[in-house]
Amino acid sequence: MTRSGKGGPRALKTRVKKKSGLKNSSRRWLERHLNDPYVHRAKADGYRSRAAYKLIEIDDRYGLLKPGLRVIDLGAAPGGWTQVAVEKTGSREGDIRVVAIDYLEMDPVPGATVLKMDFLDDDAPARLLDELGGEPDIVLSDMAAPTTGHRRTDHIRTMHLCEVAADFAVTVLRPGGHFLAKTFQGGTETALLDNLKRSFRSVHHVKPPASRDESVELYLLAREFKGRD
Repeated sequence: MTRSGKGGPRALKTRVKKKSGLKNSSRRWLERHLNDPYVHRAKADGYRSRAAYKLIEIDDRYGLLKPGLRVIDLGAAPGGWTQVAVEKTGSREGDIRVVAIDYLEMDPVPGATVLKMDFLDDDAPARLLDELGGEPDIVLSDMAAPTTGHRRTDHIRTMHLCEVAADFAVTVLRPGGHFLAKTFQGGTETALLDNLKRSFRSVHHVKPPASRDESVELYLLAREFKGRD
């Protein structure tokens, strides 16, 4: 996959006309998207979404993804994180190291197994482990609940997904493994943090540069799983 220069291609200054028929909020979002340098980098580098750089930046800092490691990617669509995980682990046909899951339609990612199913289904965890062929070294989750327009409701629903992902990670990770999941500023429940701190040697929040300044999203990073009793 071709990488652009470190600074990425120069962002264009595109404006969407007020007469476009879009609401002001939608027009502003579209302008921001069109002028986002990470969007241009993703197109140049062959990634399916700008979110790929969030994982790349976190991994550059903490060195989570290494050749040969097994990875489970929760809420993977459209596949940017899956692409990065495949690159970093060397996953390939005949030696699959990355298994992704999402209930949304997602194009195949060479080198990964993609399951089209809801992670909240009862049989999803067993399917993931079966396809991976062993305990994962890393559980990734960029899951977020579909928005309702009610900020508090959206917040609670996405936090629930983070908690479910954390429970899954603690259940399946090999000792020494890592867990990375989307959360929100001020929203990670004390009980969840306490549980992770008991299970991992290091737990903290990360906001990579690719995460927009105005976004309330953070990433919860738990490193070096202590293992199950």
